[in-house]
Amino acid sequence: MGMPCQVNSILKLNPSQGYPTQFEKGKRYQAQKEGYRIIPVDVPIPLVDEDWLARADIKICRLVWQDGMTSVEFEIDRIYQIPFLTKD
Repeated sequence: MGMPCQVNSILKLNPSQGYPTQFEKGKRYQAQKEGYRIIPVDVPIPLVDEDWLARADIKICRLVWQDGMTSVEFEIDRIYQIPFLTKD
């Protein structure tokens, strides 16, 4: 028996999942995604919106799997001066 999970090297969120309305370097935010996800912790990864536009690098500070959900607490590490598209 296995556990279904995804491995992600970016965090893609929409507003209902916890995508921040404002970005503040060093501030911590919380988000939730359905399913179990393996995401690097304590290293910078891109944060992208629902249109795959990257606006910042974040560091996952806390990751919890519970009841078919992945909950994360993350900190803004760097805000991009110019957002960029990560997927066509």
